[in-house]
Amino acid sequence: MSENTICRRLRDKVAIVAGASRGIGAVTALRLASEGASVVVAAPPGEAEGIAAVVEQALAAGGKAVGATFDAADDASFAALVAQAEQAFGGVDIFHANFADQSIIFDDTNAIEASEAVLERTIDVNLKGMARATRHALPRLLARGGGAMIYSSSAAATMGDVDRPYYAMAKAGIGALVRHVANRWGPEGIRANAILPGYIMTPAVLKTLPEAMAEDMRRKTPASRLGKSEDIAAMVAMLSSADGEWINGQMISVDGGLTMR
Repeated sequence: MSENTICRRLRDKVAIVAGASRGIGAVTALRLASEGASVVVAAPPGEAEGIAAVVEQALAAGGKAVGATFDAADDASFAALVAQAEQAFGGVDIFHANFADQSIIFDDTNAIEASEAVLERTIDVNLKGMARATRHALPRLLARGGGAMIYSSSAAATMGDVDRPYYAMAKAGIGALVRHVANRWGPEGIRANAILPGYIMTPAVLKTLPEAMAEDMRRKTPASRLGKSEDIAAMVAMLSSADGEWINGQMISVDGGLTMR
């Protein structure tokens, strides 16, 4: 496939990337814009600076983008988000749900010690937030004759780690939602899939990751390197395009072989 063809795969499509102010989401928003999509770069209100930076990068590269905010624990904010996309670009074809509460993960120790508050917050954002996004995005996709719902899950959904049980529960639960959406609305042109990233070396991770931990990640990953945000962005772009038209209801591991099923 030529570079020109790749850049045109998503022409005339409208994408929302919910969780796009930094890391994987930011790189994904820029990738979708580079392939011709009009992109709504969305993140929580406290990340306005990151949103603006991603929008500026997309526009500078010749893409189309606007910024927006949402709160994954607030159903009404998803209604407002998809309405804003429709107002800005005329509809929604792609919704990438790429959000999670990453700050509380450090308190998600084990099933005995992690508190009720940690459980409630983790499930509310990381799993119920996905249901809220689906509730409001799907009608917009259906109005366009179909489209792609793409969810960010995690390799943790299948690994059985010694810690972060509630995070893993939430990420595993996304699979049930994916299969429901694909089965129920697949005949109407909806494709629903989840991506399970492995060890992704975002700028934030690289700044704080101890070398011993990085070495342990390299040892566990059969690939010749650890992951990059671009690896996930490439999969999102493919699933968003006609190239992913016959992929539906799947939990897709993009992890360098960390998990093999």
